[in-house]
Amino acid sequence: MKRTTVLLFVAFLSLILVQSCADRLDLQPEDERLVGDAAFDDPASYEQFLGKLYAGISLSGQQGPAGQPDLQGLDEGFSNYLRLYWKMQELTTDEAIIAWNDGTIQDLHNQVWTSGNEFIRTMYSRIMYQVALCNEFLRQTTDGKLSDRGVEQNLIAEIQIYRAEARFLRALSYWHAMDLYANPPFVTENDPIGAFLPPQISRTDLFNYIENELIDILDEMAPANADPMIYYGRADRGAAWMLLAKLYLNAEVYTGTARYSDALTYVNNIIGAGYNIDTSIPYGHSFLADNSTNGAQSEVIFTIPFDGLRTQAFGGMTFLTHAPVGGTMNDVATSFFGINGGWFGIRTTPTFVELFPDEENSADGRALLWTDGQEKDINSITTFTDGYGIFKYRNVDVDGNQGSDTTGDHTDIDFPMFRLADAYLMYAEIVARGAGGDINTAVSYINTLRERAYGNASGNISAGDITLDFIINERGRELYWEAHRRTDLIRFNQFSENGVWQWKGGIQSGTTTEAFRDIMPIPETDLGLNTNLEQNPGY
Repeated sequence: MKRTTVLLFVAFLSLILVQSCADRLDLQPEDERLVGDAAFDDPASYEQFLGKLYAGISLSGQQGPAGQPDLQGLDEGFSNYLRLYWKMQELTTDEAIIAWNDGTIQDLHNQVWTSGNEFIRTMYSRIMYQVALCNEFLRQTTDGKLSDRGVEQNLIAEIQIYRAEARFLRALSYWHAMDLYANPPFVTENDPIGAFLPPQISRTDLFNYIENELIDILDEMAPANADPMIYYGRADRGAAWMLLAKLYLNAEVYTGTARYSDALTYVNNIIGAGYNIDTSIPYGHSFLADNSTNGAQSEVIFTIPFDGLRTQAFGGMTFLTHAPVGGTMNDVATSFFGINGGWFGIRTTPTFVELFPDEENSADGRALLWTDGQEKDINSITTFTDGYGIFKYRNVDVDGNQGSDTTGDHTDIDFPMFRLADAYLMYAEIVARGAGGDINTAVSYINTLRERAYGNASGNISAGDITLDFIINERGRELYWEAHRRTDLIRFNQFSENGVWQWKGGIQSGTTTEAFRDIMPIPETDLGLNTNLEQNPGY
């Protein structure tokens, strides 16, 4: 299903290359590879260039799994977009902690990072690189460019859909920039190519830009829940609706003005678009090697596809499958996890574990906790067996067969960036905030998730359970390790000044931190190069 679309995503990697640098968003290659009009002599190049935009999230360079990185200055595996974004969203929270001592990685969970943190810097650079690619695609696909090249009319019509997808992907990256860094530099396809200092945009102005972009492209995108034979792994109208809903759900954080009723509009659009959760399919099937075909894909709104043979990188799902495996988990690395060995890295904290009642024998099928040989408390961050393990992502299919890469290095698991369960939880949150919706409908949506989790109605809730405390905890139980937690905790005021978990603040018992930690710093390297930028408060 996904292969006909996804495999084109890597075909264009050597045709358009933009080397990354922190001081500007639009750069030209420093070698003699094809650029500009010459790259588009083949009509298929437009789809291939679009593929590079999508591959910018899953891959780390021009040669898999490593060798020609997009970014310099950090190990290529560490510089992968999805791997970095996951770390920003998860390692900074109660859901994940890592045993490694690479550079300043421990500062993320400890919430003691500075503007010199190389992981924060490389996430920033990766986002800006992705924006630069999207800008260049849009420059190369204007009506004038297509006319000058004599592109046939039927392809021009298809390219208009590609352009809408490119604008979606740029909006997605700018949303990440706004959510993480608040006030980043800002460049579009209308700005000049070459060396110039991008202006800084305020968080409110960037919010307005993303909102307007997404609304503007809705009619140009493929319909929501479009034909998966064509659009699996690509953004359609449902993905744009979901990003708008996310934008509005967090609007009070971003702009100071709540927009929950607007979020509800787009959540209802998504729920009415035909996505489906089959409660007979176990929760864990959504995170297996065949999650594009095993039935779980019916709830996916926007996914980042991976293929063990054709999209190889040491970030993305390779990281999310290998890094959580260690201790006694490593004894079954091949048979249970479908990999050639664990990296003894990521575990979770007791605070997250305690979201599940009777955590070691929970009836909730979402409690994919590995306790054998693991201590619940984390007395030593660098000791992998301190902290329960998580076995959410496994590179085997529903029958236990290993993924396509028989070496066990790379995985076939697709990353579910947006799925229907999230929309159900967003609906219930809006109801809990008194901003619209129907309480009984919210209960039915939550019980759909819990019936899948429990396998029956024993975990069902009633209207009185729909509170904000319940919602933030249920979001943790349902969406953990899917790169939502930091944003969620900030929205619920539980990330910095409130909320305590082990090693937050750099002490074993955990402590609160200052509110400025809700926003990441602008990297000091970019501040030194771009005089238009001002640092975020507190750094």
